[in-house]
Amino acid sequence: MRLRLLLLALGTFAMGTDSMVIAGILGPVADDLDVSVSAAGQLVTVFALAYALLAPVLATLTAGWPRRRLLLTALAVFTAANVLSALAPSYGPLLATRVLAAAGAALYTPTANAVATTIVPPERRGRALATVLGGMTVATALGVPLGTWLGSADWRMTMWLVVALGAAAFIGLALLLRELPEPPAAAPGLRERLTPLTDRRVLGAAATTFAFFLAFNSVYIYLSTAVRPATGGDAQRLSLILLVSGVASVAGSWVGGRAVDRFGVRAVLLTGSCAAALAFTTLPWAARSMPTALGYAVVTPLAGWAVSIALPHRLASLDPANAPLLISLNSSALYLGIAAGGGAGSAAIALLGDRWFPLAATTLALAAAALAALTTRPRRNPARLTAATPATGAAATANKPS
Repeated sequence: MRLRLLLLALGTFAMGTDSMVIAGILGPVADDLDVSVSAAGQLVTVFALAYALLAPVLATLTAGWPRRRLLLTALAVFTAANVLSALAPSYGPLLATRVLAAAGAALYTPTANAVATTIVPPERRGRALATVLGGMTVATALGVPLGTWLGSADWRMTMWLVVALGAAAFIGLALLLRELPEPPAAAPGLRERLTPLTDRRVLGAAATTFAFFLAFNSVYIYLSTAVRPATGGDAQRLSLILLVSGVASVAGSWVGGRAVDRFGVRAVLLTGSCAAALAFTTLPWAARSMPTALGYAVVTPLAGWAVSIALPHRLASLDPANAPLLISLNSSALYLGIAAGGGAGSAAIALLGDRWFPLAATTLALAAAALAALTTRPRRNPARLTAATPATGAAATANKPS
């Protein structure tokens, strides 16, 4: 059982690496394909946008497929797309392969999460989900730095690394993942999947997710540009910064989960967003040396990943019975934010330059904090309001719980 969960996690590790590692090899990609760094950054944007738009559509179209076939098809598409990425002769074909890879990831990740809950006893479902989703977190700590280091010599080696990971997951699941429960007979259609957005609370929560990831990724995608004064363009130094950032991401997830339980979603969202805004503000100075750049690489992921835990928790708590559907909406908002972050970061570099563009993220992070504050305001207690009015004090007293 544990081995099958780890194989599912290997697939999410491959996809997490693929979606984020481009940020570490923007320079080599840009140099090899003769495009600007901003244009290379759009490879992340296209992947994220395709994932966000395709996930609900593909989930609807394949709702009746056996889950084993769906997982293997998704991994085959994803792996083949990365083979094409490694062989892409120019920027245009590479951009197209990113869309195909995103389609495979959009099919695989939600299905892997669902399968994880069906192959373990009910009392172990939370840990099963944590194992599979942990593949994404470990990708930031190991996959991205390793891919960046490999890509320093040839960015195509990074793509072959992702191919190897995807192929290993495919072979392992094909051999060991059998006799899965069939999908539910009445899976929700596309309209049902989008209906929760008519609830203002759900829309506000999804908008907060979008705004925060827009801010965070407008810097993260172009981090190699931001910290170039500290790294001097050296790939090993950049890999170290990404490694520290990845380890801090894992710590941020751990801290975020416990902070939400102790202090509540609102406190974590506001504290994390403001801490990220402060970090973005200091980056033009922190990026001047390796020690301060490493300090930034610790603080920002701690805040960012704590917020990333609070965001789906908030949505799931709105309607626990429909938590999987609401969390899928959170994922789409997240990837839309990543996609928009690529464009926003590129625009900020064009307007403010390589050193000062993180200041745009400061404004975006504060906007996300303001949105979180507005949409998570605690509701006033009608009984207290009534009790505060002398004319209705008796009625308030009568309505007090005994």
